[in-house]
Amino acid sequence: MTDATHVTQTVETDTGTARVTWHPAERARLVLAVSHGAGGGIGAADLQALARTLPGHGVSVALVEQPWRVAGKKLAPAPGTLDAGWRGLWPALCAPGLPVVAGGRSAGARVACRTARELGAHAVLALSFPLHPPGRPEKSRAAELLDAGVPTLVVQGGNDPFGRPAEFPAGAHELVEVPYGDHGFAVPKRAPIEPDEALRIITDATAKWLMSLR
Repeated sequence: MTDATHVTQTVETDTGTARVTWHPAERARLVLAVSHGAGGGIGAADLQALARTLPGHGVSVALVEQPWRVAGKKLAPAPGTLDAGWRGLWPALCAPGLPVVAGGRSAGARVACRTARELGAHAVLALSFPLHPPGRPEKSRAAELLDAGVPTLVVQGGNDPFGRPAEFPAGAHELVEVPYGDHGFAVPKRAPIEPDEALRIITDATAKWLMSLR
């Protein structure tokens, strides 16, 4: 299905039918492929903001819906199944013949990190990386982030219960904080920052980082 701004593609994988919604740039130099988390879809405000903004910077954005989401299931499968779905999608994401930056929000960010080196991702964008379950800092997932093996940008809400910026270990990744943001980058009504400003922080930081990649 197509319209003036995007093209929707279905992709068969070993774990079911996935869906990619392309927001192409006219003179693209990169593809940013980003997937959703375990509790939402590609309608997330940050993903939609990236899809609106980045094509103007020469980056084609591919919003990826994992097979479980396309099938209408409410619960995400085990990490191994998520990784398998992402692997099955990868050839379609590489089809334009451009370097592919793997990305995602929350669980999608974990998938991108775990598979980046294996798939030959150019870099990783980790939105709201779930460093640990809420209230369980001892259950750290830092190794997934630190082992990505490619340039990595983490964009994290300042009040994210899955890991605040100060909790992240030092590493090769860059980290940008969205002040007052929660796991979905929503900011409280009384915060000295508007929702649109929070989204601009995400898109501006991502665009700047993508333009710095070689």
